[in-house]
Order: sequence, then C-alpha cells, then structure tokens
Amino acid sequence: MAALSTNGRLLVFDCHEAWVYQLGLLEQPMDVVVGLQGRHTAGWDYAMRPVPPNARIIRLHDVRSDAQGYDCIIAHNLSDLLEARELPGPRLFVLHGTLEGITLEQGSLTLPDELRRTVARYLEQQRAHVMAVSPLKARSWGLPADIVTLAADPADYLPYSGDLRRGLRVANHIHRRRRTLLWEFHEQAFAGVPMTLVGHNEDMRGVFAARDWADLKEMLSRHRFFVHTADPALEDGFNMAMLEAMAAGLPVLGNRHPTSPVVHGVSGLLSDDPSQLRGHAMRLLEDRELARRMGDEARKTAAERFSPQKFKAGLQEAVAAARQKWLQGVAPWH
Repeated sequence: MAALSTNGRLLVFDCHEAWVYQLGLLEQPMDVVVGLQGRHTAGWDYAMRPVPPNARIIRLHDVRSDAQGYDCIIAHNLSDLLEARELPGPRLFVLHGTLEGITLEQGSLTLPDELRRTVARYLEQQRAHVMAVSPLKARSWGLPADIVTLAADPADYLPYSGDLRRGLRVANHIHRRRRTLLWEFHEQAFAGVPMTLVGHNEDMRGVFAARDWADLKEMLSRHRFFVHTADPALEDGFNMAMLEAMAAGLPVLGNRHPTSPVVHGVSGLLSDDPSQLRGHAMRLLEDRELARRMGDEARKTAAERFSPQKFKAGLQEAVAAARQKWLQGVAPWH
C-alpha cells in the first residue's frame, strides 16, 4: 500500500469549474488536470471561473511522470477514477448528478441497478471515499456518502440593480437535459417573457456563454429575476447558478420542488402552472422594488444555508475521511 502524501497538494480533474474554484477555500496547493476527453472545452473554462490562485494547470501525462503523491485525488465521474487508477493516493469521488439524470442525458443502455453495483465494486477496489453535493444525489446512487452542499458567497457579487426588465437563466447543454430541466415547462411558462439564456448551447441560436465571471456577475446584477426549473426525480431544486443568483440578490422563479430553498412569496415565486408562473414573471418585471425585496431575502438564504464556511468544513472532513480510508484499505459499506 502506498504511503500517504504529506506535501499538502491536491489533484483534481477539470470539470465543474465553479465547484473546483471553491476548493481554493481549503488553502492547499492543487493540480488541475485538463485536456481530458468528453469535456466541453480542451482546457480550463475561463467563462465559468478564473483558475484558483493556489492551482496550476497540468496535463495527465505530466501527472503520471511525476513521482510526487497527493494528499487527495478528487474525481467527478467514473472516467476520472479510471484515469487515476494507477496514481497513488486517497480518492474522493464527488457525486454532482443523479444516476438517473446522468444515464438519461447520456442515453445509457445500462440498467440503473446494474450500474450502481458496478460503481460500488469499483469504488471498493479503489478504496475511494464518496461525497455528494446533496442528499438527493447520494440516495440516487445508493452509496454512503458525506453530504457537502454547494456554496455561494454574497461578498463575491455586485450590488443588485435589477434595471433590466428581463429574466435570466444559466444552463449548459440544454438539448440533452430537456427532461431534467423541465424545459418544455420552462418554454411554456416564459413564452413572451423577456429572457436572457446564458450557457454552452451551440445548437441554440443567439445563446452564448458568459465571457468570464466578471461578465456573469454584471448580468446577475442587472437582470430582474432568475429562473430555475428541474424534475424533482432527476435534479435538485437548486444548482450552483441559482445559488449564485441568490447570493447576488435576485429573486428566483421556478416550479415547486421539495428541495428548493426558495420560500414562495418571500425569496421568489413558485408554481407548477405555466400560466401562473408567467404571471409571476410579469409581476416582477413591473415591480422592481418587489424584486429587490425578494432578492434581499434570497441573499440571506444563500448566506445562511450555503456559506463558504460550511463548504470548507465539509470538504476538509471528506478529504480526511478519504485519507483515512486509503490508509485502512477498508470501504465503509463493508
């Protein structure tokens, strides 16, 4: 068994840049592997976040040729774990999506129960510890996991203006996530409502990703409200983009979801009726002060429930558990 590294460096695979950026809260140096197949960019996606100040960008072949170990190897999916199979060091497998949502979006023919068993066996072989960004994601995979929720710091964002009479939604790869995002419902609810859609969606005319984080912050500051819709069986009632919007002081509109942090009539407006939700949108477009008051409540929710301090503490515990598991060579479900 390889000894534990004591150099304090993390290895993380490039994906979910907004989440990886927050690993900077751990105040540990880290290597971020880019150039992997299946990513929407060949390198770090600067449209999402700048490279964390404590990170260096590296290629996988350089990692393999370097004899140094890592305090923890952080993987976002099974492909990452496979790429890291010959690298010594503790593994932390992060569940960002539900198993059902991922298999649906990828068009997988593997039955969910079969995939769960396969993943559990491989994680056991790799002595990997599991962390999920929400309880829904952990239940979906049927794996014991530490729950470390997403975070958004209001201090990172500009003051809310809401001077643009438009709604805002941030979503990538909508064409393959239509069911997960309840996109048909979104289209029905916001037909005729001035909306800005931001994200990597090359097949959608006139839709572009933000130039960088500063550009996104300005959009969050100026738009009147934010939209998030999701199928409760496939996705949480919040995601990183929505938490950013709340931290920036935007009220949120969406469907009624059991895990939504939005309180209807307080920090946003919710409905499962498309016409009613459209009416809520028009109400906020006409009443900027109401949007501002609701946005203030949304910002408070982000600060209280999704703080960087909670994220940092949860990550530190998950990394410590991964290191202990690597040392013991025992999976928790045995």
